[in-house]
Amino acid sequence: AHLIHAWGPVMAIHMKATDVDMTKVLVLPKGIDQSLFSPSSNNSNKIEAIVTRSLQPEYRHDSILKSFGILNQKGIDFCLTIVGNGTRLQFLKDLAKELQIENKVIFTGRIPNTELPKLLQQANIYISMPITEGVSASLFEAMACNCFPVVSDIPGNQSWIKHRENGQLIEIDNIDMLAEELIWSFENSELRNEAIIRNRKFVEENANYDTNMKIISEKYHELLDMRN
Repeated sequence: AHLIHAWGPVMAIHMKATDVDMTKVLVLPKGIDQSLFSPSSNNSNKIEAIVTRSLQPEYRHDSILKSFGILNQKGIDFCLTIVGNGTRLQFLKDLAKELQIENKVIFTGRIPNTELPKLLQQANIYISMPITEGVSASLFEAMACNCFPVVSDIPGNQSWIKHRENGQLIEIDNIDMLAEELIWSFENSELRNEAIIRNRKFVEENANYDTNMKIISEKYHELLDMRN
């Protein structure tokens, strides 16, 4: 007997494709610390978006900035906070200036982890545009802090987000679609607020670090007992 712990649905999909016995696979996110990542109410009348991914090319911050350039041209007010550091920091700062949105974009640089919950709580929309990856804890952190998720349409995100139901799924590098869906999500405040409540409840029930690590630990101990 053996047990494989899959951190998320994407790994599970790969396992199914290779004929792994799925009755022996536990699919469970590691979870987040919900005492740190807690909800807050943001009643802002403008888009206050946050991006928390490393400033590397695969996270497509340039596409995000170009979408906000479109919003700016349409006269839509916003504040965009880009958290973290990476190889693209100067390039992205220069791009924000070129798009004439540098006064609406905040680059925080590297911050201590303890500062992240506060920044998420001040935002109302979370944006993440990786081109490929499994599920990310940062999505759950954002959902726990009442941010509405606008994310790339890839398997890791499709597992948790249903388009225009509890978030938005955006084609990779489709800057027009991202701009349009940001406008749609902000105009549909009732749906957005319902999604925020539903997402927070989902995170509470499914992505609690203490609970999930306890389950994982128990499963491993069961496995050890079976072997003895």
